[in-house]
Amino acid sequence: METNERVELAYPPDFQDVHEAVRVRLRATSWWKLLRWTAWGAGVLALLVAGLALLPPSPEPGTTALMVALGLVAVGCAESLPWLTAQSLFRLIRAQGDATAVVDDDGGRWTSRDTETTIRWAMLPRYVETPRLFVLLTAKQSGTGFAYLPKHGLADPADADRLRAVLDRNITRA
Repeated sequence: METNERVELAYPPDFQDVHEAVRVRLRATSWWKLLRWTAWGAGVLALLVAGLALLPPSPEPGTTALMVALGLVAVGCAESLPWLTAQSLFRLIRAQGDATAVVDDDGGRWTSRDTETTIRWAMLPRYVETPRLFVLLTAKQSGTGFAYLPKHGLADPADADRLRAVLDRNITRA
């Protein structure tokens, strides 16, 4: 087992990569689960109130419409948050153009047109692998830090195994 193996990636900005990385990051946080359950609960509660508002003796169509709208807004906001967050991040990432990343036993280095960032493994001590990406996550459940490494940025599909080996040596799979 080589102890100083380097894996290099080169990739253009891709919205699907950013969106998937944001979804993985959100799923790894407890507050996201709570927010979604709360939004869906509020949506169901609003629909129940809307149904009750239609019952005799005095149906209230205005209240029903308001409750249905509030329920849809609650669910819509929660469900659109990953997409909206990814859109915002993607605009920043796209402005930097193509990116390169080098991952080794020390950590990862990302370079784009105007930036160069080095992150040691202590900052991103766990990862999630998806069919498209390796998403590196901060240690705190409520944290927001993450980085991603798209598999399409690898020079050879076999490099995914090498990258996985580097990650497994240095951080834990979440």
